[in-house]
Amino acid sequence: MNTETAYNNALDYLYSFVDYSLKHASELAKAEFNLDRMCELMRLLGDPQNDYPIIHIAGSKGKGSTAAFTASALRAANYKVGLYTSPHLQDFTERMQVNGVPIPQDEFAALVEEIKPAVVQVPYITTFELTTALAFLYFSRQNITAAVIEVGLGGRLDATNIVTPLVSVITSLSLEHTAVLGNTLTLIAREKAGIVKPGHPIVASPQVPEAVSVLDLVAEEHDVPLTLVGRDIFYEVKKKTIDGQMLEVWVKYGPKMKLSIPLLGDHQVENAVTAYAALLVARQEGLIFNAAQLKQGFADAEWPGRFEIWQEKPPIVLDSAHNPDSFTKLDKTLEDYFPEKPVVMIFGISEDKNVAEMIAALAGRLEKVILTKSVHPRAVGAEDLLTFAEQVGVKGEAVEPVEAAVARALEIVDEKNILLLSAGSIFVTAAVRAVLSKKKIK
Repeated sequence: MNTETAYNNALDYLYSFVDYSLKHASELAKAEFNLDRMCELMRLLGDPQNDYPIIHIAGSKGKGSTAAFTASALRAANYKVGLYTSPHLQDFTERMQVNGVPIPQDEFAALVEEIKPAVVQVPYITTFELTTALAFLYFSRQNITAAVIEVGLGGRLDATNIVTPLVSVITSLSLEHTAVLGNTLTLIAREKAGIVKPGHPIVASPQVPEAVSVLDLVAEEHDVPLTLVGRDIFYEVKKKTIDGQMLEVWVKYGPKMKLSIPLLGDHQVENAVTAYAALLVARQEGLIFNAAQLKQGFADAEWPGRFEIWQEKPPIVLDSAHNPDSFTKLDKTLEDYFPEKPVVMIFGISEDKNVAEMIAALAGRLEKVILTKSVHPRAVGAEDLLTFAEQVGVKGEAVEPVEAAVARALEIVDEKNILLLSAGSIFVTAAVRAVLSKKKIK
């Protein structure tokens, strides 16, 4: 059997289990989330997640970027770093990387075959649980010396929450997955903070007061310190260019450190500072690195599909904003780098999102929104999205599939020399990115 066939068979096997990421909200709300299955599976596999130190990251927005900054800095410090994130942008193997390299397809397929005898002993296992187990096992087999693990959904009952991390990190919190996590920020903060373990410190991005109160309480309950960006660690942006950002970061009463990051937007500065704080705390817990290594790691960080400038003339920007808060941040970033530039946006989204509010956040700069649909099972049809554009007074056009939406958007961009933006769903942006790659537009 060739590698491609074995890889596709392995993916088919994974997707044959219950995949909550593909469930509709009504089904998701009824789902049985617990750690029992995961604990049993990992026991059968020898608990490989205990073989290396871990930085564990939960949050509503910024988890992936914060993880990317953290992993890049550890690589610069000569750690062999496992990075586990979800979802992927282009290929499933991106979810588990060692030193920035996704797991090879043949090794992925071999690991899937290896764990099958253990899997049959654990009823009702899920796709994400299996994927997480594979990542933990792969990292152990690769003899990594540090891991950065991103939570999938929530925190307290997420499959990744069987680890005992050096540091627990909580990025920016907002209302999301309310059917599962709760319909208030207090409830969501509680669920996210469920990754905190007694005796192991917490680091958090700037939060609204409601969330800060929860995190302070959790820290007190577990008798651990909470390091909060904006309260304990401070920063100032010194320069913004199309090529990146320069900032200064410092702790109370401490010297300032200059950092350069390639990712754009104020929110990415926040994510970088959160990663910096997590690393400082991790150093207190035993990791070893110096200032020069930190600087190099942050400068080298990559995280595609997050205000990624695909080309400059005419500008094409690929982003993964998918809730009102992230669209507000996207609007600010567009103003910073492309002030007063009209935009045609390719937009698709999964169900149960506040579509009108997202489109409204960019309404003042939108020439037109091209509404489309990804292949994701929970994606909303393009025609159904038209209503939301009309609600906020934005010209809309329904075009499916994504390939046709890109072609239509490029017609408008070429004619009017305006900015092309993809946003609303990482699945749509991934599809747009794939189309542009084939067209050799860059």
